[in-house]
Amino acid sequence: MKVLIIGSGGREHALARSFAQSGNISELYVAPGNAGIALQFPCVELFCTEQIIAFCQNRQIDLVFIGPEKPISEGLSDALRAASLNVVAPSMAAARLETSKGFAKELMLCHRIPTAKYYKLSKDDELNQACQELGFPLVLKADGLAAGKGVIIASNPEEASSAYLTLANNGQGVIAEEYLTGWEVSLFAITDGVSFQTTVFAQDHKQLCDHDKGPNTGGMGAYAPVPEAEPYRREIETRIVAPVLQAMRDIGCPYQGILYIGLMITKDGPKVVEFNCRWGDPEAQVVLPLLETELSEICSAIVNCEVDKLKLRFKTTTALAVVLASAGYPFEYQQGTPIHIANQVMDKVLFSGVAASEKGLVTAGGRVLCLTCLGSTLAEAREIAYQNLKLVHFEGHTYRKDIGLRTNLI
Repeated sequence: MKVLIIGSGGREHALARSFAQSGNISELYVAPGNAGIALQFPCVELFCTEQIIAFCQNRQIDLVFIGPEKPISEGLSDALRAASLNVVAPSMAAARLETSKGFAKELMLCHRIPTAKYYKLSKDDELNQACQELGFPLVLKADGLAAGKGVIIASNPEEASSAYLTLANNGQGVIAEEYLTGWEVSLFAITDGVSFQTTVFAQDHKQLCDHDKGPNTGGMGAYAPVPEAEPYRREIETRIVAPVLQAMRDIGCPYQGILYIGLMITKDGPKVVEFNCRWGDPEAQVVLPLLETELSEICSAIVNCEVDKLKLRFKTTTALAVVLASAGYPFEYQQGTPIHIANQVMDKVLFSGVAASEKGLVTAGGRVLCLTCLGSTLAEAREIAYQNLKLVHFEGHTYRKDIGLRTNLI
C-alpha cells in the first residue's frame, strides 16, 4: 500500500509512525510535513488540490489520509473521491459537525443528543438573553474553525460582552452555551458511515498552565486510556455516536472517517462538548501508539465499508504526551530558536512547529513538539515522560507539569 498523509503537525507525525508499523506499507509520504517529520519520512510540498491529485495519480497512491480540519472543510476529500482516489476523511458537508457549531447544535437538539443548552448569537440583545437564561459562568464559542482556541469562558456580563466582540470580530458567528460541570474526556469513532467502533478514551489538557489555568490552547498534553470513563462507553455509543451517524445519513451526508467526540461527564451523564472531523491533537499522539490493529487495516475497513468486520485491539499499557510550546503561546510567540534533543529520546518526539536551519531544527510555531511515552501504568508513563523531557530543550520553552494528575474524575 502507498499512503499519502496530508498535514504538518504532531498528529500527522503520529499517523506516519503508526502507518509505518503496518506490514503492507511500501511507500509513505507526508504533505507538506515539517522539518522534524522529514528526518524520518519523505515530505513533499503539495499545497493545492490539483498538486495533491496529480501526485497521487503519478505515484499510484492507494490511500490518502487527511489529518487537519482545514483541508477537510475546504472540500479536499470530495475532490479526491471525485478523482477516484481512496481517502479517509469525511466530506465537506459531513464535516459541518466541526466547522459549524450551530449546525452541530441544531442536529443534536433535533435528535435529542445530550449537550449543553445554547443560543446562536448575532446581536447584543441575544447575548443579554443568553446571559439571563444560561447564567454564569457562560461559555462563548466561535461558530467555526478556531484551531482549538475559539472558546472563552465569561464570569459576568462585562466579560461576556468582551468575549462576544472578540469572537465576532474574527468574522465568525458566536454560540453561547451553558457551563457544564463535570470532567472532560475524548472518544473517537471509526466509521464507514453506517457501522462504527470506538477507541480507548483519552483526556486532553487544553489550558496553558498547570491546574487548568490560563488561556485555552490547541492542547498541552494528553493521556490514554481513561479507565474512569469506561462505565459510560455504552451510553455514549447508544445515545450519542449511533444517533449522530444516523442523523447524518438521514440528511444525505453520511459521515465516513474518524469522528472525535469531546465529552463532559456530568451528574446527568455524558454530554457532547464538541465534535471534530478527524483525530484530535494531541489525543492522536496517545491513542495511535496504543493501537495493536494496524492503521492500514482500519483505513481499509473505512474505505471498503467493512468497519463491522474490523477487529479493533489496543495495548493494555498507558500513553502520556507532554507538549512543549514556544514562549508567548497561544499569543505572539518566538520563532527561530534552536532545539536540542538527545538522540536517545528522538523516537519519542513528535514534531509540530519546527523548521530547518544551518544549525539544525529551530522553532517555527506555537506548539513545537510533543513527547509521548508508554508505561504499564499512568504513574509510570508520567515518570518516564517527565524524565525524558529533561533531554529536550529550547530557550523559553513552556510545558505543563501536571499532565495526567487530574483528581476531579468521578
